[in-house]
Amino acid sequence: MKREVCFLIGANDTVLWSDASTSPLALPDSRARWEAIWQRRAELVEIAHSHPLGPERFSMEDITTMRALDDALGKGCRFSLVTPTQYLVRGEGEVAVVASPPAWVAALRTASGL
Repeated sequence: MKREVCFLIGANDTVLWSDASTSPLALPDSRARWEAIWQRRAELVEIAHSHPLGPERFSMEDITTMRALDDALGKGCRFSLVTPTQYLVRGEGEVAVVASPPAWVAALRTASGL
């Protein structure tokens, strides 16, 4: 089953927390996710999610959510997007495709049904 998945990543590429949608097209807002982010804010390095059916870029909803998270956390966070073919990272407004993704990307792809 294809579905959007979210991982919260800490130091040394440790998966701190994860959740998943029942949809391949959306990861609805979740109080549990917001609480997990807040509770882990000191150790949080990266927030990753998948787009199993695309688009192969951050959506406008992703961008506005990233801005809200940065504001709420009081710091810039690294955000990443895992698609069937790419691992994209956004930090300080710049987006880069990473050729050698960390090991957890394979786990996120599996959890997403890719």
